[in-house]
Amino acid sequence: MESAAIEGAAFNQYRLSWLAYLRPLVLFGVMLFLAFLLGGIHVAVIYAGVALAVAVLVYKIMVLRSVVLFVNDEGVWVYSGVLPWSKGIGGVRWRDVEDARYNPGFLGWALKSYTVRVGHRFTRGNEIVLPSVKQGDKAVEQINALHGSYLRNGGGQ
Repeated sequence: MESAAIEGAAFNQYRLSWLAYLRPLVLFGVMLFLAFLLGGIHVAVIYAGVALAVAVLVYKIMVLRSVVLFVNDEGVWVYSGVLPWSKGIGGVRWRDVEDARYNPGFLGWALKSYTVRVGHRFTRGNEIVLPSVKQGDKAVEQINALHGSYLRNGGGQ
């Protein structure tokens, strides 16, 4: 992980759960269906469609595997990206964190996959919203505990 912009060691890292991979798999199935449906035009359409579907699936899976939610001394961050021009880190510094939340529910509890929201106290545009975080409830607990200790130690002034 390229974290030269963010100093300090990461405490815990949280990745996306297997649920995040369902959408690319469904898209792959739809693309294969369309390739074979349009394959009556010419057999090359099938080959091109299958090649495109595989390329899109591989890229989407690589992007999903690159997503990491982590916290350190500076704040809460999300790292993602595969290609050099799309790699990056974005996040919220501790002084700007409003709170962290996750959406509880039976499905999230049963699958241990939650949508995590880390609010920015000034703007909604800078908040982190990350769906399908594996053990997102534990991530939110850790973020809120660290934010509380930051505030108790006088960091929120």
